[in-house]
Amino acid sequence: MKQPLAYVHPEAKIADNVVIEPFVTIDKDVVIEEGTRIGSNATILEGTRIGKNCNVFPGAVIGAVPQDLKYRGEKTTVEIGNNTTIRECVTINRGTSAKGKTIVGDNCLLMAYSHIAHDCVLGNNIIVGNASQIAGEVVIDDFAILSGLVAVHQFVHIGSHVMISGGSLVRKDVPPFVKAAREPVSYVGVNSIGLRRREYSNEKIREIQDVYRYLYQKGMNNFAAIEAIEAEMPASPERDEIILFVKNSKRGIMRGYFPE
Repeated sequence: MKQPLAYVHPEAKIADNVVIEPFVTIDKDVVIEEGTRIGSNATILEGTRIGKNCNVFPGAVIGAVPQDLKYRGEKTTVEIGNNTTIRECVTINRGTSAKGKTIVGDNCLLMAYSHIAHDCVLGNNIIVGNASQIAGEVVIDDFAILSGLVAVHQFVHIGSHVMISGGSLVRKDVPPFVKAAREPVSYVGVNSIGLRRREYSNEKIREIQDVYRYLYQKGMNNFAAIEAIEAEMPASPERDEIILFVKNSKRGIMRGYFPE
């Protein structure tokens, strides 16, 4: 399964049924688990951990040192979950002393030419579109979808079940369950189609829409909107997830949609 034209460091830990195509380079302190395929000309560098049944396409570079001037050669990692696809020329940098690791979860699809910078944490079932660029220490929660050419500022938090329009510049946190578009990136509604695909009921989607009416359509600031939501809407996992996201936002959440 390992091509003679590939270079695999003798200290790398590679499962027996991993497929390694010609001209691959695999450095020391690399772990690749069962069922994974590494495409030709991919480069897997020190500190990389790749789970089961992943597919790394030609030209990808995983585990390169961070593009961060504060990095001083500390020992850090990139950790890729199971069943994740990493397409052509994707780059994923390992962590710095800030968090020590860059994480990509299970069942993710990172499309061609996308970049995941140091210390990012991506959850499960995430899609990152072609040529999207994710800066350092960004957090992206489960089931988020970033269309092509999205650029995400460092330290931004993107919530679960979010859909971000192609070409968006994401400078603020994007709360869960919403669609984001326009410039500057703004709330343009609840991601109802995505939620239905994931078997959210119509009643649950209406509840989420009601929460966002307080945040974006009633003319309140975020503090007043959260107080009103807590006072007037019954607790539920979705309501509470949105409230906690807004309360914990360090960069502030994206603006509402105001027609021109």
